[in-house]
Amino acid sequence: MAWDEWEQLKSEAAKKQSAHMQLNQLAPSGGGGGGDKSAWGDLTVSQKDLASVGSAAHDLFDDFGRYSDHARLSSMAAAGGLKSEGFALGGALDHVAEHWVDQVQSLRDACAHISNHLRFTKNQHTADESYVASTLSSISLLDEGFDHRTGR
Repeated sequence: MAWDEWEQLKSEAAKKQSAHMQLNQLAPSGGGGGGDKSAWGDLTVSQKDLASVGSAAHDLFDDFGRYSDHARLSSMAAAGGLKSEGFALGGALDHVAEHWVDQVQSLRDACAHISNHLRFTKNQHTADESYVASTLSSISLLDEGFDHRTGR
């Protein structure tokens, strides 16, 4: 595409747009929450979903560590061979291989963080469910006592 054609397309697009800014958003309705409470929906968390994502992150952590090491070793061997033959590219490839290690570690750290956080979330969710169930059980026990006392 030629530069003139690009400029023409830009000016045509600008003419088609209105003179004011328009944000893509939900139409306002009685408050700042984007609708009434029934429109918010419920957040649902499935233990199966959490486990699946956590497992995938853990698998990526293991597999990427193993496979990336093959790439690093091959690159370093190639860099050494090129350097020994006097090619400047060998030094550049060696530099890339060194930085590759840092990038791999960053990705593996992120995968470990995701996996660990999801494991924590799963355990915390289980603990929260247990707490809510015991609290509701206590309330039911109190209700039975009051019902017994009032003769209901």
